[in-house]
Amino acid sequence: MSEPIKNRYEFVVFFDVENGNPNGDPDAGNMPRVDPETGYGLVTDVCLKRKIRNYVEMAKEGEEGYRIYIKDGVPLNTSDKEACAYVGVDADKLKDAKKKDEHLDEKLRDFMCRNFYDIRTFGAVMTTFVKGALNCGQVRGPVQLGFARSVDPVLPQEITITRMAIAAEADAEKKTTEMGRKYIVPYGLYRAEGYVSANLARKTTGFSEDDLNLLWTAILNMFENDHSAARGKMAVRELIVFKHDSELGCAPAHKLFDLVKAAHKDDVTTPRSYDDYTVTVDEAALPAGVACTRLG
Repeated sequence: MSEPIKNRYEFVVFFDVENGNPNGDPDAGNMPRVDPETGYGLVTDVCLKRKIRNYVEMAKEGEEGYRIYIKDGVPLNTSDKEACAYVGVDADKLKDAKKKDEHLDEKLRDFMCRNFYDIRTFGAVMTTFVKGALNCGQVRGPVQLGFARSVDPVLPQEITITRMAIAAEADAEKKTTEMGRKYIVPYGLYRAEGYVSANLARKTTGFSEDDLNLLWTAILNMFENDHSAARGKMAVRELIVFKHDSELGCAPAHKLFDLVKAAHKDDVTTPRSYDDYTVTVDEAALPAGVACTRLG
């Protein structure tokens, strides 16, 4: 595996949804998430990281070092026990083992970071190690994402749908269709912002240049193998990357994010496609030591 990254990065992702539900809220009947005060649409960081994990798992299926820790159907402590077996420790006796080996934390953490891409990238809370009172139970990842927010307010719609097939034989004598509902956002352009810390990559997880390139690819393609009737038409439209020429960075992240603007065109009152928007980056105002790359 290549060396840890040496440069700090920030990035902005623009993605859109057409006639779909980008991120349902289970506390609101799976309605698209919306800021109730402003009407702007929201997509959680957890949702976006799930898409990235899914892409990496498909793209790197079976490759050493690219397993996924947070995944469906695999209890977390199953993976934790693999690390314990690797260092020759009983998972139920971690507290005692730590007294005998002061470097046990680092050995377990390094095993997990070396084998699981999402731990190396986003970090993790590893429950077995937390219960064992080990410092490696919580790994802070170098890549962090915030919530995505729509550029303009969205108006979720509840659509009534019908199904010709009847579920139960008894009901078939009384009716010919079943009724149901689904929520959609007619159109929304969303903006998400993220951070990549070279310092945490070097000190903690070993997140490398190869990992970084895979992250950019995963972000650009995170919806391409995730289509469903519920999510409608979703696509990443652009990924804007700011690269600093040092580990700790050359400018505050918020000043870089402020250089990126997205607004619908003057002759558009109700945006219904990406072409209704203009996305600009004021590259002339970039601080010294920061380079900007636009992908997508």
